[in-house]
Amino acid sequence: MNLDGQHFNNTYSRLPDYFYTRLDPTPLENPKLVAFSPSAGQLLDLEDTRETREKLTQIGSGNGAWPGSEPLAMVYSGHQFGVYNPQLGDGRGLLLGELVNTRGEKWDLHLKGAGQTPYSRFGDGRAVLRSCIREYLASEALHHLGIATTRALCVVTSDTPVYRETTEAGSTLLRLAKSHIRFGHFEYFFYNKRYEALKALADYTIEHHFHHLKGVAGSDYQRFYAEVVHRTATLIARWQAAGFAHGVMNTDNMSIIGDTFDYGPYGFMDDFNWQYICNHSDHSGRYAFSQQPDIGYWNCGRLGQALVPLFDDVALIQKALDQYPQIYTTTYTRLLLDKLGLLVEQEKDAELVRDLLQLLHDSRCDYTLFFRTLSNFPAKQPGKQLAPFVGHPSLAPWLDRYRERLKTNPLDEQSRQKRMKQVNPKYILRNYLAQQAIEKAEQGDYQEIENLMSVLTSPCDEHPDFEHFAEKPPEWGKKLEISCSS
Repeated sequence: MNLDGQHFNNTYSRLPDYFYTRLDPTPLENPKLVAFSPSAGQLLDLEDTRETREKLTQIGSGNGAWPGSEPLAMVYSGHQFGVYNPQLGDGRGLLLGELVNTRGEKWDLHLKGAGQTPYSRFGDGRAVLRSCIREYLASEALHHLGIATTRALCVVTSDTPVYRETTEAGSTLLRLAKSHIRFGHFEYFFYNKRYEALKALADYTIEHHFHHLKGVAGSDYQRFYAEVVHRTATLIARWQAAGFAHGVMNTDNMSIIGDTFDYGPYGFMDDFNWQYICNHSDHSGRYAFSQQPDIGYWNCGRLGQALVPLFDDVALIQKALDQYPQIYTTTYTRLLLDKLGLLVEQEKDAELVRDLLQLLHDSRCDYTLFFRTLSNFPAKQPGKQLAPFVGHPSLAPWLDRYRERLKTNPLDEQSRQKRMKQVNPKYILRNYLAQQAIEKAEQGDYQEIENLMSVLTSPCDEHPDFEHFAEKPPEWGKKLEISCSS
């Protein structure tokens, strides 16, 4: 299908006008298409043709409009690094509209870098090429790792100058998501004591994104909040199992439907480190890797507080929130056991996992390479012989314990290894790989982005032409500092 044959159903724009501000994107000069994801395009029934790419270049640069779209900037607030900011909103992006595909699925189209809005504060409303490429690669990478996330349709760059530390090229990313509603949307109306608007937002969200909960025992708001807590805990467990750090878990960056949302200074860990901080602006370590589960709980608490006016019995909010730790722990433990190829959990498995993670931390073993190498673990080989291959000699005693544990695993070695390779990726989006692709793109060479996408879309498979993407990173690659503007 081409762009002209699309069906829009812009439900969010039918909410009262104090939910948003209508405005069009500010055009970029001399736009060029940097990247297009055919996988994301299929969600919109788009064919990968020259005509599609040309039209997306115009739409992505603000020089054209997607027929049927109704651009608007959403208003919201949120807690940033633990401190409440009373008004944020789409300061450099616009919700273009909501497109319904032939399967009846609704997808938001959101243009990042679309220009100034009433919520830009002191910003220019623009995005730069490096930030757009990083989100493009990461959102597609996480999706193909089975982690809930927004998607990225395309990246466009231009000759429009944008001033950061240096002059950079104004660029945009066209994001797809089932919803762009954030925890911060609810906080905005709560802290402004606009409880009718809060109710209207909650009713809208339930109707369009949690409709399956209607008609079930209990109040709609109780079930809605409980499911948001469940989705958030599950999402963060998946981040932890993949070694992914978000970097800026402010409540305005938390998706109400449990997607990974708003990619900034994220990072996949190289050497395992519980205290890994991927955002060089996070001086206190609030969003360090080890803190993510607790921050998810804290953020859910802020959402619960914002929903208080909708509850007759506020104890139900705490009851739902109290489920978070168990949901997270159960999900994370199961994911780690899957990575270890252990089919049925046994009493001492939690201890086996804890000890392994501590050893990986102490030895600074490469997290991804360890589990991928372990996927080929020969159960009859002594741990001391295998330890150097999986990362560090100190792992030898643990490997002997693991070998003993495999004796009671109801899988033969071949089946176990196959299952492990399906959940332990060979390829991840390491920071230095993204940086190399960015540097080439800034010179007009976009091929490295395509090369990375070819492995990130099937990260557990073998890719003989791109084996170098699976190698241990160079020392300089482990020390890259990423900021929110990245």
